Amino acid sequence: QVQVIECGGGSVQAGGSLRLSCAASGHTFSNYDLGWYRQTSVGERAFVGSISRDGSWYFVDDVRGRFTISRDNGKNRMYLEMNNLKPEETAIYYCNIVASLFKDHPTFWGQGTQVNVSS
Repeated sequence: QVQVIECGGGSVQAGGSLRLSCAASGHTFSNYDLGWYRQTSVGERAFVGSISRDGSWYFVDDVRGRFTISRDNGKNRMYLEMNNLKPEETAIYYCNIVASLFKDHPTFWGQGTQVNVSS
């Protein structure tokens, strides 16, 4: 069982920045595919961006150019740098881990970290 913890959320004004961190247990972090999702108070959990085992990344169009994603396999950490935040991006942000090399591709979620963006 992989334990996942997000931190780094908080409150910022529109246009501000936050850096989120995801910490995970286990000895095979380098083999995980990683991603960030977010969920508003009225919406479903939605994909934001990802970084694969080989370091390739992908973002949805509305955050591309403002967000960056990175990983440090030696520290079992993933990071999401969010710049020029918008009020509509107020949400709980979740770290997602997929153990892609296992046949069942087990998925693990953190508890979420709250991001509030005020206008």
